[in-house]
Amino acid sequence: MRPRASAPPPVVLYTAGQLPAYLLPTLVGRLAGGAGLTPTQAGALGSTLLLASATVALLLAGRVAAVGPARTARAGLALLALGCALAATGPQLPLLTTALAVAGLGAGAVTAVATTGIAGTSDPHRGTVRALLATSGTAAGLYLLLPHLGSGTAAPFTALALAALAAAVPRSGRTGPVRASERRMAKARAGAAPGGGTRGRATALVLAIPFWSMAQNALWGISGQLGHRQAGLGESTLGLVFALALFGGLLGVTAAGVLGTRIGRTVPIGFGTLVIAGCALLTGTARGPAAFTTGELLWNLLYPLVLSHLLGLAAALDPSGRRAVQTSAASALGTACGPLTGATLASGVGYPGTGAVLAALLALSAGPLVLAARPNAPRRPVGPRSAPGRPAWRRTTGRRCPATRPATAHLATQPTTHPAARIPGQRRPAPSAHPEDRDAHRDIRRGARPDYAFSSARNSVSTSAPDGSSLT
Repeated sequence: MRPRASAPPPVVLYTAGQLPAYLLPTLVGRLAGGAGLTPTQAGALGSTLLLASATVALLLAGRVAAVGPARTARAGLALLALGCALAATGPQLPLLTTALAVAGLGAGAVTAVATTGIAGTSDPHRGTVRALLATSGTAAGLYLLLPHLGSGTAAPFTALALAALAAAVPRSGRTGPVRASERRMAKARAGAAPGGGTRGRATALVLAIPFWSMAQNALWGISGQLGHRQAGLGESTLGLVFALALFGGLLGVTAAGVLGTRIGRTVPIGFGTLVIAGCALLTGTARGPAAFTTGELLWNLLYPLVLSHLLGLAAALDPSGRRAVQTSAASALGTACGPLTGATLASGVGYPGTGAVLAALLALSAGPLVLAARPNAPRRPVGPRSAPGRPAWRRTTGRRCPATRPATAHLATQPTTHPAARIPGQRRPAPSAHPEDRDAHRDIRRGARPDYAFSSARNSVSTSAPDGSSLT
């Protein structure tokens, strides 16, 4: 039988689907400079790409398995490559709008498949860390390479199209035992996961993460213009700063993988978000290269660490992948509103005011995220109630004997050296040195006592005293 083509690995899909968002500062900057658009128009185009991606991801939440992961992934990669190739051909605004909308549709489908696959693994936190590591490394390499390929819009969009085509390279194989075992472990985690408060925690996470993502992506979308106009950095220096920032993100992802969930998720999410708010304020008010570089490096060091815990939390709340896709789509929805929000704030209140507003928004979003990350108290096991001071009765079960003859027939026909069942309260007589005593005990063992009744049908014993009262 010919092996069927399987879907690309989730890490590869996640890298291809999230790469446009990671390259957003370069895309918006080159659209504003090379394509002759205003900063607001360039930010609107970036929001169009990310909004289309978030919409498709929300529509595919919980439906990836029904549609087919391989089919959805390849269709999304084809749309992503087609849209980026069209965007690289010309600077006309209608063509760019259509091309970026098509590319966003493909990126959303690819991200939905990747997030569902990561949530279904035996360790979703480790899978998330690997995906973020691959995405940050690829984006850092492109930030170092793109300044040497020209200053127009063709180079970044061509790179995105090639990345989508590389992820769509056919891979033959079947669903192996490793994936089957991972699905069994995910089902086991789903059965063992506590049910109390899970829906409320997931709701808080899905409602708060759009503002968390919007605040950061609003600053990320205007970081190129901020560094060039307010901090006084050139394009090559800005590319170097962004590359170093993304390499710092690699360190943050590595730290998240090493740390894991040893200290829980509450401290990394809550404290990390507050520190990111301080970095946003520092970057927005930076007047020189030192402050700007410090804010960018520390911010990008903490961002993937907190994001990995947020996505791992969503996967832990629902191992089927529905919550993970909803959280990723909600994050993409906030990310989509980021460029336009940042451009609007920068033109209205300036870069320092933008940094202050975004820092306050991040600080406010930390509260619901901490509530979503706090683990619930374990439920007390529900068992049979017993009165205080009285032992709980335990029912013993055993194998029933075949009903071919009476249960006590063997006691009369075959002599036994030991009682058929141990009677509560009866002690075995000690061996005696006198022959007559041994004969008496032998007679007791051979004969059935009239005041006791043995039953082996349920492997239990019922005793009665001579006056009719029960001894048990």
